[in-house]
Amino acid sequence: MLISLLTAMSMVAKADYIEFKTKDGLCYGIDTDAKCATLSKYEGAATKVVIPKSVVYKGVAYDVTSLDDNCFADCSSLISVSIPSSVTSLGIGCFMCCSSLTSITIPSSVTSLGAGCFWDCSSLTSVTIPSSVTSLKDECFNGCSSLASITIPSSITSLDEGCFYGCSSLTSITIPSSVTSIGRGCFADCI
Repeated sequence: MLISLLTAMSMVAKADYIEFKTKDGLCYGIDTDAKCATLSKYEGAATKVVIPKSVVYKGVAYDVTSLDDNCFADCSSLISVSIPSSVTSLGIGCFMCCSSLTSITIPSSVTSLGAGCFWDCSSLTSVTIPSSVTSLKDECFNGCSSLASITIPSSITSLDEGCFYGCSSLTSITIPSSVTSIGRGCFADCI
């Protein structure tokens, strides 16, 4: 009886979440209850990717609201990504080891950058952080060795551990007075 109940509960949970892949290699998780989509993985080989504001699955449109953990991790040929204004969060390690990514503009709808979001994006030279973001998580830009300058908006209150660790080309950074906490090793190896 207990096994039957657990199996039934598992099937119900899966019925509300559907995964599918588009012809351009973008894989999505659809939450049919919340009517939204998460970009879960990129399996393409393009150097430039445009994430749509919404995706259609079986005739129903779902807004793309988040980029999942590691969704572009290790996409070494990726040069640029266009993120739509429907996205509110970038997951942990979202662009980790995208060694050819040179610049990215994060839309003002984004409120959260996951830990290690741009870890080891060694070609990243510039990034625009919107004022909707309130903290830069652990190792957010760790190893971005080509990042030369960055302006932190006044909405940011904390720079977590190792946030800019190994950003050896960093020559200019503006830290607003709103930052009340700087984590250990935040700027280690930035010489």
